[in-house]
Amino acid sequence: MTTFEISLNGERLATQAPTLQALLQARGYALQGAMACAINRNFVPRPEWPERALKNGDRIDVITPITGG
Repeated sequence: MTTFEISLNGERLATQAPTLQALLQARGYALQGAMACAINRNFVPRPEWPERALKNGDRIDVITPITGG
Protein backbone atom coordinates (compact mmCIF):
# COMPACT_ATOMS: atom_id res chain seq x y z
CA MET A 1 0.00 0.00 0.00
CA THR A 2 1.26 3.48 -0.86
CA THR A 3 2.03 5.98 1.89
CA PHE A 4 1.32 9.65 1.25
CA GLU A 5 2.92 12.62 3.03
CA ILE A 6 0.18 15.21 3.46
CA SER A 7 -0.86 18.13 5.64
CA LEU A 8 -4.17 17.91 7.50
CA ASN A 9 -5.28 21.20 9.07
CA GLY A 10 -1.64 22.27 9.26
CA GLU A 11 -0.37 18.99 10.76
CA ARG A 12 2.11 17.03 8.64
CA LEU A 13 1.40 13.33 8.60
CA ALA A 14 1.87 10.11 6.67
CA THR A 15 -1.21 8.16 5.65
CA GLN A 16 -2.06 5.09 3.62
CA ALA A 17 -5.61 6.34 3.04
CA PRO A 18 -6.10 6.35 -0.75
CA THR A 19 -9.01 8.84 -0.78
CA LEU A 20 -10.25 11.88 1.09
CA GLN A 21 -13.14 9.90 2.59
CA ALA A 22 -10.80 7.12 3.78
CA LEU A 23 -8.54 9.73 5.40
CA LEU A 24 -11.46 11.36 7.21
CA GLN A 25 -12.67 8.00 8.49
CA ALA A 26 -9.17 7.00 9.61
CA ARG A 27 -8.81 10.27 11.52
CA GLY A 28 -12.12 9.79 13.33
CA TYR A 29 -14.31 12.36 11.60
CA ALA A 30 -18.05 11.66 11.67
CA LEU A 31 -18.85 11.74 7.96
CA GLN A 32 -22.52 12.50 8.56
CA GLY A 33 -21.55 15.63 10.51
CA ALA A 34 -21.52 19.17 9.20
CA MET A 35 -18.14 19.93 7.65
CA ALA A 36 -16.49 21.06 4.47
CA CYS A 37 -13.20 19.94 2.96
CA ALA A 38 -10.66 21.55 0.68
CA ILE A 39 -7.58 20.07 -0.93
CA ASN A 40 -4.88 22.54 -1.91
CA ARG A 41 -7.37 25.36 -1.23
CA ASN A 42 -9.94 23.92 -3.65
CA PHE A 43 -13.33 22.97 -2.21
CA VAL A 44 -14.19 19.28 -2.65
CA PRO A 45 -17.95 18.60 -2.75
CA ARG A 46 -19.07 15.83 -0.37
CA PRO A 47 -20.21 13.48 -3.20
CA GLU A 48 -16.61 13.50 -4.52
CA TRP A 49 -14.97 12.47 -1.21
CA PRO A 50 -15.07 8.69 -1.90
CA GLU A 51 -13.33 9.09 -5.28
CA ARG A 52 -10.98 12.02 -4.58
CA ALA A 53 -7.56 10.37 -4.56
CA LEU A 54 -4.83 11.73 -2.30
CA LYS A 55 -1.36 12.64 -3.58
CA ASN A 56 1.96 13.36 -1.90
CA GLY A 57 2.09 16.94 -0.72
CA ASP A 58 -1.68 17.49 -0.62
CA ARG A 59 -2.85 20.10 1.86
CA ILE A 60 -6.22 19.09 3.31
CA ASP A 61 -8.32 21.51 5.33
CA VAL A 62 -11.39 20.27 7.19
CA ILE A 63 -13.71 23.02 8.38
CA THR A 64 -16.38 22.28 10.97
CA PRO A 65 -18.90 24.74 12.38
CA ILE A 66 -18.51 25.96 15.95
CA THR A 67 -21.68 26.17 17.98
CA GLY A 68 -22.30 28.34 20.96
CA GLY A 69 -23.01 31.91 21.65
